[in-house]
Order: sequence, then C-alpha cells, then structure tokens
Amino acid sequence: MNKNFELFMSQLQETNQTLDFFCDFKKIKKNVDDIKLSLCMLNSLINSRELRNSVEILWKRDKTAFAVMDILIAVRSEGKKKVLNECGECVVLDRFFDSVEGVMEYLESTGLAEIFRKGTIKDLVDYVFGIETGLDSNARKNRSGHVMEDMVAKIFESYGINYRREVYSREWKEITDALGDDEKRFDFVIEAGDKTYLIEVNFYSGGGSKLNEVARSYSDIAPKINSVPGFEFVWITDGVGWKSAKNKLQEAYSIIPSIYNLTDIDNFINLI
Repeated sequence: MNKNFELFMSQLQETNQTLDFFCDFKKIKKNVDDIKLSLCMLNSLINSRELRNSVEILWKRDKTAFAVMDILIAVRSEGKKKVLNECGECVVLDRFFDSVEGVMEYLESTGLAEIFRKGTIKDLVDYVFGIETGLDSNARKNRSGHVMEDMVAKIFESYGINYRREVYSREWKEITDALGDDEKRFDFVIEAGDKTYLIEVNFYSGGGSKLNEVARSYSDIAPKINSVPGFEFVWITDGVGWKSAKNKLQEAYSIIPSIYNLTDIDNFINLI
C-alpha cells in the first residue's frame, strides 16, 4: 500500500490549466454588451470641464444610464453592496444613482470625477472590458473544478463509456439510507452491469484546509456507499496541492479502495 501510495503521489500533475482557463471572454463580452448602451452615454462625461452640467444633461436625457456606474469601480452592487457616504452613514451603493447629487458625490468620492475631467479614460466600453476581465479572474477557482470534470468526461467518452453528470444520492433509496441526512451530489455516475460507480472528481494545484476537509469527508462516505451491494465510491483526484496534505490523503488512500489520478485512471477504466 505504501509503495502504491508513493507512486500515486509521484504521478500528481502540476496543473490542469489550458490557455482558455484564465479568461472566459464570451462571458466578459456578454457582460459588457449588456450595459454597452449606458456606457456609451456615460462617455459624454469624459473630458467634461463642467462635469455637473454634463451629468444634469445626461440625467434629463436618460437617468437610467447611471445605474451601471458601480462597475466603474469594479463592483457589482445589485442592490446589496453597502458603503459609508460622506456623512458617515451606511447606505446601499445604488442609492448614489438615484439623484444628480448622489451621482456627483459618487464621482467625487471615488476619484472618477478627476479621471473624467482629465480624460484619463478614453472609452468606458473598453475600460469596463478590462474591469470585467479582472473580475473574471476571481472565477478561476470554480473553473478549475470544471476543467477537471471535463477532462475526465473526455476520457470516459474516448473509451465509449456512458455516464451521467451531477446526480444526487436521493436517486437511490439504499444510498440515501446509508448516508442518512448527508445528501450528496456526485460529479459522475457510471452504471456498468451489476455495479454502479458513484464518482467524485477534483484537482488541487495549491494547498489549504479544503484538501483536509475533502479527504476527511470522502473517507467518511466511501465505506457507507461501499457497504451497499452493487455500489462503489470512486474518487478521481490530482494536483500537486496534495503534497501539502499528504498525511490526510494517505489516510484516505488506506480507507477508500478506489482512488485514482489522471495517470492511473486507466486502471479504473479496465474495471468497467
């Protein structure tokens, strides 16, 4: 077991990131396109020496254009973000866009007023595209999991294996009884003859407490699932992040019979 585990550890990959991982430009473009008209109207404020007058003119023409100004400071308020106004009062950010006075306070307090007056920004559409690109980087953690799932799905498909994705444990009464109150959503389910494989997939390029929690959780549910005739829990995981949680992974490795990485996943394929 120790030899196999050490081999498993030596096979862990540094990354599962392809070039399309870093930015979801389709989503970025859609977010910008959704507010493009308002941004184009707000462009009239750029290089304005009489900024308040320009705000008043635009307000009379279409005051809804100001509703998108939260994104100019890289925030999506959606009526939830709260800040302190110049009087020290806690207010919802969107409240600044309810009046000309509010808009001016927002522009002056954020520093956007000076940016507009000096023409530092040339076009708000391009500017917001850059902001959206930065905000999209926050979604990389979620994308990492999806990338691993997609990689595993392609492997299954290359072998002609039928599978289902994101299946809940409540689908099987015996599994529900075994897990008790712990309803579980499995990344993949493969039904092969008289055996149903309930599969979890993840990839960790960095360390953290999350890895210990995952290993502990799977060590708990695997024996429960495996105790049900015709079912087996399978864990496909990879990433050098596990080196920081090696002891916990080794403990799970001794408890869960079916743990695979991207290198030895063929061993699982051969069982199906």
